Amino acid sequence: MIISASRRTDIPALYAEWFLKRIRAGFCEVANPFDSRRVTRVDLAPEKVEAIVFWTRHAVPLMPYLKELDERGYRYYFLYTILDNPRRLEPRTPVVNVAIEAFRELAACVGPERVVWRYDPILLSPSTNVPFHVERFERIARSLNGRTRRCVVSFFNDYRKTERRMRELPADLQPWGRPNEESLRALIPEMTAIAASHGIMIQSCAESVDLRPLGVSPGKCVDDDLIRGVFGVEVTNRKDPGQRRDCRCVVSRDIGAYDTCVMGCLYCYATSRFDLARRRHAAHDPNAVALAGDGLVTPAS
Repeated sequence: MIISASRRTDIPALYAEWFLKRIRAGFCEVANPFDSRRVTRVDLAPEKVEAIVFWTRHAVPLMPYLKELDERGYRYYFLYTILDNPRRLEPRTPVVNVAIEAFRELAACVGPERVVWRYDPILLSPSTNVPFHVERFERIARSLNGRTRRCVVSFFNDYRKTERRMRELPADLQPWGRPNEESLRALIPEMTAIAASHGIMIQSCAESVDLRPLGVSPGKCVDDDLIRGVFGVEVTNRKDPGQRRDCRCVVSRDIGAYDTCVMGCLYCYATSRFDLARRRHAAHDPNAVALAGDGLVTPAS
């Protein structure tokens, strides 16, 4: 079983203590996101976990525990998002220089093959246009030279959860929507060339548009090939049926919870209400068997 920690929230940044307590206990519980009364127990024993995929913007709170994960025999890698958007879009994420330094420190610890840079979502607007992204991408890529082998990109999707938030943005940050061919041809080859000059390969994430003619192949964030290549273990190659049609990730078990991330990214599909996320984060019990959920905040036995 592959553990996803987590598409739904930033466990390394916000819930690292809870995660390690559940690792030590050997299990956690996860409420169904559509029916909190349906609860699943997830076995976290090292012999049951083929790999852990961490999704994060700030791995520092988890890093003191990596030695313990290693000693317990866990295999893991990171999907690490670094953008440099205006703070209006990402009000509580680490500033870019702090994020880069943490990324570099993590990669020095676990190896560049196990830290995948995510530059996504790419949101195009009057202020965050093609030249903006080319300049930001080049600066970050240069700083991550030798610290990662792969970058994952995707474009902003206007989910129902984000529609109202995006409408409230000032005119200069109003998204243009999905990129047209002209924007793609102006942006993607530039990014591909920049990445290559720093030893980084770009792949796309769950993109409906075919970027292969521009030099970007479709990738997988939960990647059986990466796990097989880095750790030498066989895992499923079956596409996860619970993900979007264009997502190529293989089957995994997510142990996070929606509406628990407090970073406040306006484009985030995993948070419907920031006030609810703040309340759930404040009420979180690191001794609970589940990260969050009705009836799931009692101390673990």
